[in-house]
Amino acid sequence: MTNHEIIIRPVLSEKSFDGIAVKKYTFIVDRRANKTQIKKAVEEVFGVKVSKVNTANYDGKLKRQGAHEGRRASYKKAIVTLTEDSKSIEYFESLT
Repeated sequence: MTNHEIIIRPVLSEKSFDGIAVKKYTFIVDRRANKTQIKKAVEEVFGVKVSKVNTANYDGKLKRQGAHEGRRASYKKAIVTLTEDSKSIEYFESLT
Protein backbone atom coordinates (compact mmCIF):
# COMPACT_ATOMS: atom_id res chain seq x y z
CA MET A 1 0.00 0.00 0.00
CA THR A 2 1.29 3.46 -0.86
CA ASN A 3 0.96 6.43 1.47
CA HIS A 4 -1.81 7.96 -0.62
CA GLU A 5 -3.76 4.69 -0.49
CA ILE A 6 -3.55 4.60 3.32
CA ILE A 7 -4.90 8.15 3.87
CA ILE A 8 -8.27 8.24 2.11
CA ARG A 9 -9.59 11.67 3.15
CA PRO A 10 -9.67 14.12 6.06
CA VAL A 11 -12.66 14.29 8.40
CA LEU A 12 -14.20 17.77 8.27
CA SER A 13 -16.48 18.09 11.29
CA GLU A 14 -16.87 20.47 14.24
CA LYS A 15 -15.15 18.06 16.59
CA SER A 16 -12.20 17.53 14.24
CA PHE A 17 -11.79 21.30 13.76
CA ASP A 18 -11.56 21.74 17.55
CA GLY A 19 -8.52 19.45 17.59
CA ILE A 20 -6.57 21.52 15.04
CA ALA A 21 -5.63 24.08 17.74
CA VAL A 22 -3.79 21.35 19.70
CA LYS A 23 -2.34 19.71 16.55
CA LYS A 24 -4.80 16.79 16.38
CA TYR A 25 -5.92 15.87 12.87
CA THR A 26 -8.56 13.31 11.89
CA PHE A 27 -8.48 11.15 8.76
CA ILE A 28 -10.45 8.29 7.22
CA VAL A 29 -7.82 5.62 6.52
CA ASP A 30 -7.63 2.21 4.87
CA ARG A 31 -9.19 -0.46 7.11
CA ARG A 32 -6.15 -2.74 6.76
CA ALA A 33 -3.61 -0.07 7.81
CA ASN A 34 -2.07 -0.28 11.28
CA LYS A 35 -0.91 2.62 13.47
CA THR A 36 2.71 2.39 12.33
CA GLN A 37 1.73 2.56 8.65
CA ILE A 38 -0.62 5.50 9.31
CA LYS A 39 2.12 7.39 11.20
CA LYS A 40 4.64 6.83 8.39
CA ALA A 41 2.12 7.88 5.70
CA VAL A 42 1.16 11.14 7.46
CA GLU A 43 4.81 12.04 8.11
CA GLU A 44 5.81 11.46 4.48
CA VAL A 45 2.76 13.01 2.78
CA PHE A 46 2.52 16.17 4.92
CA GLY A 47 6.15 16.52 6.09
CA VAL A 48 5.35 16.63 9.83
CA LYS A 49 6.38 14.72 12.99
CA VAL A 50 3.71 12.46 14.52
CA SER A 51 3.78 11.71 18.25
CA LYS A 52 0.64 9.56 18.61
CA VAL A 53 -1.99 7.78 16.50
CA ASN A 54 -5.38 6.66 17.82
CA THR A 55 -7.65 4.53 15.62
CA ALA A 56 -11.29 3.45 15.70
CA ASN A 57 -13.17 1.00 13.47
CA TYR A 58 -16.76 1.83 12.53
CA ASP A 59 -19.31 -0.61 11.12
CA GLY A 60 -21.60 0.71 8.42
CA LYS A 61 -25.10 1.67 9.53
CA LEU A 62 -28.08 -0.39 8.44
CA LYS A 63 -30.27 1.76 6.17
CA ARG A 64 -33.76 1.05 4.85
CA GLN A 65 -36.00 2.63 2.28
CA GLY A 66 -39.29 0.83 2.09
CA ALA A 67 -38.70 -2.84 1.37
CA HIS A 68 -35.07 -2.28 0.36
CA GLU A 69 -32.38 -2.72 2.95
CA GLY A 70 -28.64 -2.18 2.84
CA ARG A 71 -25.58 -1.01 4.73
CA ARG A 72 -23.36 2.01 4.51
CA ALA A 73 -19.68 1.27 4.04
CA SER A 74 -17.58 0.41 7.10
CA TYR A 75 -14.53 2.60 7.71
CA LYS A 76 -11.55 3.24 9.97
CA LYS A 77 -10.83 6.64 11.51
CA ALA A 78 -7.40 7.79 12.71
CA ILE A 79 -6.76 10.73 15.04
CA VAL A 80 -3.15 11.83 14.57
CA THR A 81 -1.42 14.00 17.19
CA LEU A 82 1.66 15.92 16.08
CA THR A 83 4.69 16.74 18.25
CA GLU A 84 4.98 20.21 19.84
CA ASP A 85 7.88 21.26 17.60
CA SER A 86 6.25 19.97 14.39
CA LYS A 87 4.76 22.38 11.88
CA SER A 88 1.00 22.21 11.32
CA ILE A 89 -0.64 20.70 8.23
CA GLU A 90 -1.32 23.49 5.71
CA TYR A 91 -4.40 21.79 4.22
CA PHE A 92 -6.31 22.19 7.49
CA GLU A 93 -5.02 25.74 8.09
CA SER A 94 -6.60 26.93 4.84
CA LEU A 95 -10.00 25.62 5.98
CA THR A 96 -10.13 27.43 9.32
